[in-house]
Amino acid sequence: MKSYSLQEINEVLKGEIYGDTLQSITAPEQLEAASGSEISFIGNKKYEKLWANSKACVAVVNEDISIEPGENRAFIKVKNADLAMSQILELFAFPMPSFHVEIHPSAVVDEKAIIGAGTKIGAGCYVGPNVKIGENSILYPNVTILDASTIGNNSVIWSGTVVRERCHIGHHCIIHPNATIGADGFGFRPCPERGLVKIPQIGNVIIGNGVEIGANSCVDRGKFSSTVIGDGCKIDNLVQIGHNSKMGRFCIMAGSSGLAGSVTLGNGVIIGGSASIKDHTTIGDGAIVGAGSGVTGDIPAGKTMLGYPAVEARDALKQWAILKRLVSDSKK
Repeated sequence: MKSYSLQEINEVLKGEIYGDTLQSITAPEQLEAASGSEISFIGNKKYEKLWANSKACVAVVNEDISIEPGENRAFIKVKNADLAMSQILELFAFPMPSFHVEIHPSAVVDEKAIIGAGTKIGAGCYVGPNVKIGENSILYPNVTILDASTIGNNSVIWSGTVVRERCHIGHHCIIHPNATIGADGFGFRPCPERGLVKIPQIGNVIIGNGVEIGANSCVDRGKFSSTVIGDGCKIDNLVQIGHNSKMGRFCIMAGSSGLAGSVTLGNGVIIGGSASIKDHTTIGDGAIVGAGSGVTGDIPAGKTMLGYPAVEARDALKQWAILKRLVSDSKK
């Protein structure tokens, strides 16, 4: 079991220590559940009230904390407790699943594939012809990488993921279990003789550097050209990204949200959980779409939208307040 002293933790965080404890710190935990040997976090003043009943010996806190740590307890004051939490979690993280050989004997790697130095390929993987995988990447068991696709350096592809033909994944990416990159876009047209005719999807998917895609998410290939995920985007589980959509840099999509075809997101856009975005819609830089919202038209940069259909947040809140009063009045 890993353990650290208060001073060793602060060597990493480089904060200011208030109070003191001789207790060895064995794990991070949330305030309510922490034991006497664990470290916790207060990232918002509204959680200060939980400290008195918490058993944690140390808390990482923001500089504006207004309470004292108490006897045999300590605070580490930092500029951003949430970011500091990520550093603490790295300290206590368990090692990744290990490989005894770089390429497992049961993996099928085509003779025309190019595999970079230090890359590991797990049991049951398939790597097709003309695939190129960079250095120090990892394919966990039962990953499929089809013809002429590429994966950059230091990327991790978890079990069950399928990367279809001619798709490209950048450096330092993480693709979580059972994601699908490059499935056919949803394209059909009515035909009097044949019912619904499938429209061929001949494009691909291009994923930038530092992208993370959650479990069971799907990024469909473009109909004509490419579906593009920009550098640094973070995509949660069960997210659908339709064909020919283009995401700028550092966008966030929360779980069960979705983009229809040919949606364009600017840089730094945030899409809340279960939100849905209509096809051929453009959302400007830094815009926010609240959870469960339905976007049916373009959104200017910097706007926050709520509701179904989505409207500006302040208008949505006014509408909800009026509806609440109407319901209340009807009950009198």
